[in-house]
Amino acid sequence: MGEVYTFMSGLYFRGKLAYASAFADPPEGCSGVQVIVPGLGLRPASAIIDLAGLRAVARVPVDPDNRRFTSPLRRDAARLAEQLSPGDAVVLLGSIATPKYLQPLRDVLGPRLHVPQEFIGRGDMSRGALMLRCAAEGRELTYIVAPSSES
Repeated sequence: MGEVYTFMSGLYFRGKLAYASAFADPPEGCSGVQVIVPGLGLRPASAIIDLAGLRAVARVPVDPDNRRFTSPLRRDAARLAEQLSPGDAVVLLGSIATPKYLQPLRDVLGPRLHVPQEFIGRGDMSRGALMLRCAAEGRELTYIVAPSSES
């Protein structure tokens, strides 16, 4: 999944994957780098998908009101939450300007869902470049509790 998304989105996802790989610190037995896959929920970046699977994913609109998108995402976020220790957080490296990821993840993870503070006000390509630089420098971003979808 990680390679497919990197191919499709270039710099933006390449930055996310490099950054997540550099700084992930997951609980034991949990994949530290997970990808939001429409209709499938959260999948490890190393997950394999074939052409038929990719076509099925492409038919699922990424919309917080679409249950085909949100139900698997909420299901997997709940499974992830069960693996977390009380002080653990989940860091979303995706878009924070719209509710498409924030809303379903925040509904399940609540204040355990964090985002990089440096993402606020930045576009996709700027975030991708920032994450690539940070991964190369070994410099972690500053995480804050994700804003509510009403913010």
